Parts: sequence; C-alpha cells; structure tokens
Amino acid sequence: MKATLGLRWNAMKGNPVPKERQLGREAIIALIIHGCFQFGASMSGLFLNLYLWRLTHDLAVNGFYNMIVFIFTPVAFALGGWITKRKDRMVTYRLGILMIALFYLMVVIAQENVAAWYFLFGIFHGLAAGLYWTGYLVLMYDVSTENNRVRFLAINMVVFNLAGLLGPALAGFIIQFNEGLRGYIITFLLAFIMFLVASVISFRIPLEKSHHRAYHLNLVGIVMKKNSQWVGGLLAFFVLGLFQGIMLFLPNILLYQTVGREDYVGYLGVLFSALTVATGYVISRKAKKEQVRKHVLFSTSGILLGAAFLLYDVTAWTVVFYMVAFSICNPLAVNTLTSYYYRLIGKLPLKGQLKVESVVMREVFLNTGRVLSITLLLFMSKDLESIWLPIIVAGTAAMQYLMFWLMKD
Repeated sequence: MKATLGLRWNAMKGNPVPKERQLGREAIIALIIHGCFQFGASMSGLFLNLYLWRLTHDLAVNGFYNMIVFIFTPVAFALGGWITKRKDRMVTYRLGILMIALFYLMVVIAQENVAAWYFLFGIFHGLAAGLYWTGYLVLMYDVSTENNRVRFLAINMVVFNLAGLLGPALAGFIIQFNEGLRGYIITFLLAFIMFLVASVISFRIPLEKSHHRAYHLNLVGIVMKKNSQWVGGLLAFFVLGLFQGIMLFLPNILLYQTVGREDYVGYLGVLFSALTVATGYVISRKAKKEQVRKHVLFSTSGILLGAAFLLYDVTAWTVVFYMVAFSICNPLAVNTLTSYYYRLIGKLPLKGQLKVESVVMREVFLNTGRVLSITLLLFMSKDLESIWLPIIVAGTAAMQYLMFWLMKD
C-alpha cells in the first residue's frame, strides 16, 4: 500500500532529481551571488553601450571600447589565476565584484566625460570583469561535480536570466521617465548597490585551503602539444568568441536604432531573457552530456535562420526575430561548450591542478575571437546602414558550425 502511494506521489510531483545531481550548499550560494551580480549587470551592462551611443552616435567608439575590454580581460584572467593559486578563488572573485562596483561608481561620477575617457574606462572594465569571471568560473567547477555539472550550469543560466528579466525593464523605465541622460546615471548607481550586496553575500563561502599553489601557466604549451582534444575545446571557444564579440554590444544598438526608445529596448530584453530562462530550464531537465555535437548543430542552425532575416532587411521586426532565435538557441551552445570544457579539464594532467590555468587559456582564446570579430565589423562596416553589417553577423553565426568538428561526443 505504501509503495503504491509512493508511486502515485512521484507521478504527481514529477520525476525527482537523483541525489547525485542535486546541488550542495555552496553551489546554491554561488547561484544567489551570481543572481545579485547579474541583476546589477543587466541594468548597467545593457545600457552602457547605449549610453556611449547616445553620447557619441559613433559605432567606432562602441566597437573600440568593447575591443579594449576584451583585450584586457585575459590580462586580468592571468593575474586572477595567479591570485587564485596563491590565495584562493574567493579572493579573486570578491576583488572582481568590488572593482566592478567601483567602475560603475566612477561612471556615475564622470557622467558625460565617460565618452572622452572611454579608453581608460575600457581598461578598468576589462580588468574588473576578468577578475570576477576568473573567480566565478573556478568556483563553478569547485561547487559542481561530474554528475550535476550540466544541471548546475543550466540552473545558473536560469538564475542569470531571471535576474536579467527585471533589470532591463527597470532600467528602461527609469531612463525613459527621466530627462536627458539622468536616468542612465540613476541606473548605474543602482547597479553599484547591487554589486556591493553580491560582495557581502560572497563571504558566505569560506576560503579553501590548498597545498597546490604553483601557477603552471608556463606549462600549458606542453599540455596543448600532448592533448589535441583540449586544443579542440580551446579553438571552439575561439569560434564562439568570433560570434560573441559582435553580439555583446551590437543588438541593443540595433534595437534602439529601429524602435527609438530605451524603455522598449528594456522590455524586449525582458522577452529575450524569458526565452533564455525557458531554454535553460529545458536544458536542466533534458540535456545529456553525451550529445554535445547534436546540441551545437541545433543551436547554430537556429541562430543562422534568425540571421538570414537580417540579410533581407534590418528593421525592427527582423532584429526582434533574430534576437528571439538567438535567445532560444545560444544558451544551448554556451551551456554545452562550458560543460564539455569542464569535463576536459578533469582529464588534464596533475588531477585537476590545472583548472585555473585552463580557465585562463579559455578566456585568451574566447577574447581573441571577440576582438577579431569586432575589428572585422569596424573595418567592413562604418555605420549601422552598411550592407556589410548583416553579412558579418550571419557569417560569424555560420562559423559556429566549426564547433561540430572541434568537439567530440
């Protein structure tokens, strides 16, 4: 009788998550911290490029700013890796959060002068972001296991985008109902507060004592010669970076250019984040780590289909359609590649001692791709009216098919 009732209860509540796939305490805290961080980042990051665009109306300024960020991020990753090995990944993580908070406080103080000093702001932003992501990527590896990592990364994506649901809408509302550029400053100030909150919560995760403090970044060349599969994973991140470099700043400018209002950009951001949340939930329930190449084919095909509409014309509806396809398909590619790469880290020599160096190398390849794609965009497309702009977007999207051959099931 009890067995029958148990079966009925399981049927009513759905299949329970197996114990080995459940998340631990530190994994949950890490998700909460990242959620607070993303709430601030979704408000500030979404509209920082629009702020530069409103100040200059120059695509080159936005492009060069993002190039500077992507050039200095790997530098910070290398420094963050050294700090992580000598101290702990939480030291790097907290330092990154505090520096990003300080960055947006400086934006609030500088206001319109950000455009004149965008080179220095780009350097500081790249260093702060690099330290944050060094700490968090190592932390994600530490708080997850081989059995629950796909699920953890998918839930991380859901949390990331749930925080991103409210942030853009709130920021768009604030900006629209304040005269001039005052709304942008209020948005950046709120983001500063959220980063401070994330920094405080980060102290809930204790430092981890380790006897392996040697920094083996000088040995990665030898490892690359002996491990072709790891090199394939790094090249896959390079290919992803070719696409991400453009997608991290161009869509919001295109949306603003076609719909004409910041609050509409924010509300559309809510729609796109909601689609990504739904995708992340499906991945957390259904995705299998053995199907990496199938996931890459599906995600790339969907994104390329959306990009094809931009080749027809760059209007509000084609940009929105493309972003819908991107929001549904891109999370699958990113989640698949990240989970795949973490599995490769576990197979490297020294039994996991190269995880920090692996994260640093991942960022070098990823940001090299980002910088190259932005360079190509600025060289071929001088403004938003250029016929080359949609061609470059579709071309970099199609190049993601290369990941199919670089990754192995």
